[in-house]
Amino acid sequence: MALHQYNIHCILYELRPSSTKAGGALMISPNALRLLDRLGIYEDLKLKGYNFERIAFKNAEEVTTDLYYFGDEHLYGYQGLRVYRQVLLTELRNTATRLGIPIVYEKKFSHIVSESTEGVAFAFTDGSTRSADLLLGANGIHSLVRKYIVPNIVPKYMGVVAITCAARKAALQFPAGIDYPLPVSIHGENGAFVIAPQGVDGGEILVGTQQAYPEQDRAGWDALFADKGRLLSLFRTDMQDWPRIAQSALENIPTDTLSIWPFYVVPKLEHWYSPGKRVIILGDAAHAIPPSAGQGACQATEDSFTLATLLARLSSKVPLDDALDFWQRK
Repeated sequence: MALHQYNIHCILYELRPSSTKAGGALMISPNALRLLDRLGIYEDLKLKGYNFERIAFKNAEEVTTDLYYFGDEHLYGYQGLRVYRQVLLTELRNTATRLGIPIVYEKKFSHIVSESTEGVAFAFTDGSTRSADLLLGANGIHSLVRKYIVPNIVPKYMGVVAITCAARKAALQFPAGIDYPLPVSIHGENGAFVIAPQGVDGGEILVGTQQAYPEQDRAGWDALFADKGRLLSLFRTDMQDWPRIAQSALENIPTDTLSIWPFYVVPKLEHWYSPGKRVIILGDAAHAIPPSAGQGACQATEDSFTLATLLARLSSKVPLDDALDFWQRK
């Protein structure tokens, strides 16, 4: 959509069927919200999520040790927004349809066929091929497009998996006489315990913590996700060490909402583009950080708009090589 604003034609290829539903929610900070506002999405989107300004940090004694301004309308022009992934995707897809941007579903990237100064040809797993002036790979931390650019770089597992669920705020037992702003991250000997409201009224909450866990292959992670009993047991490990509010959350877990998020990072890359400059990666494919930072979607949004702005300004004085070097550095 950022490319479309500069009259640059593009086609989106999506791995999953159009009927796929994305789970969970994400937090969007002012920088990204400002860009979504430029697309005309923000005004509707903010009515469909939980708007907030601060994230509180507490210690094991439930003393507030810090307040981080994730958003502030007076300081940044926007509050922070926590919104369900599916709500955001629906808004983006509807906008793409309105703008006439084609989306081709159930197309899994396979490999680059050829690359030259004129463009790039690439193949899908169904045997079909396409060609374009540029191929932009925004296909996540396990990006196959990245393997073409840096074949020997693989995501690094950090030895930790986040375990989360969606529970009801009404089930929480807040301590009397203690201010408890939400979202909150409670830090103790076992790491961090996060409580974050979601939904328009904040009546549903994300509850999450992390556990050390050996790395698995894809089948192993899928098996752990499916084993709700195992996840519940891991989630409640040493629960007696957490404050009562965290214990009350762990006592009221809807097991069908249990999920996991293994912590992977992508090592710093020298280049986010191929030697021929016709294959480019962005977002988590280029610079994935742990999900605990809550910034992956925001950084991908900023990548998209800044790259589109530079591509629209290419000229004899600003060649593609220089533009991409500048984009990655800044």
